[in-house]
Amino acid sequence: MNHYANKKSAAESMLDLALLMANASQLNAVIEQGPNISFYIPVVTLITISLCLQVTVGILLIFTVQLNVNDEQKHWRLNLMENLATGLVFIIVVVNIFITALGVHQPNHSH
Repeated sequence: MNHYANKKSAAESMLDLALLMANASQLNAVIEQGPNISFYIPVVTLITISLCLQVTVGILLIFTVQLNVNDEQKHWRLNLMENLATGLVFIIVVVNIFITALGVHQPNHSH
């Protein structure tokens, strides 16, 4: 059972890392375009929120992996941390939907 939980957490961590890199790239693109683009402040704020939540989920996943799922006294803590991580992932998805809706575009370098 602990082996399954470790594999699941590792997969979640890889997905979190991929989204973290995508958001960092989006933030870079927005900053390169500058504050003259529409929705600059909301997009930067949403990307920053997403990045912070992703780091929090990553930390939760690290602690989740370290808990022994065979110890029944720690099940409540494990459930709490997994539920918190799941809730935060849902919020991250919603935030990223808004980021996409507001339109983060790579700058056009052709002059």
